[in-house]
Amino acid sequence: MEHIRLYIEYTARGIEAVGVLIISIGAAIALFKFVFPGIQSKERSYKQLRLDLGKAILLGLEILVAADIIATVVTEPTLDRVLTLALIVLIRTFLSISLQVELEGKFPWQPAKDTE
Repeated sequence: MEHIRLYIEYTARGIEAVGVLIISIGAAIALFKFVFPGIQSKERSYKQLRLDLGKAILLGLEILVAADIIATVVTEPTLDRVLTLALIVLIRTFLSISLQVELEGKFPWQPAKDTE
């Protein structure tokens, strides 16, 4: 059982590393696109920078929440640890929802806006 617990812990840490990498690489790409605009768009767009950064952070947060959920499997179910993990997941979920509202202008459960 200890070996399985160790592998699950490594898996959770690996997924956390992937989430951090996605946020870091996404932010670097967004900043690169902002600093060096392409041939097609000759001006820098602050709105596009915010959109690209927001998407990278949103994806990274979703992956970090998944890592937190996997990490709960290997922790001892003490009230302190469960409350700490619940708080972390709650904060990350709130950040994800608020970022999505900021980027798309609607809550995730709302239907897509008509662009007619």
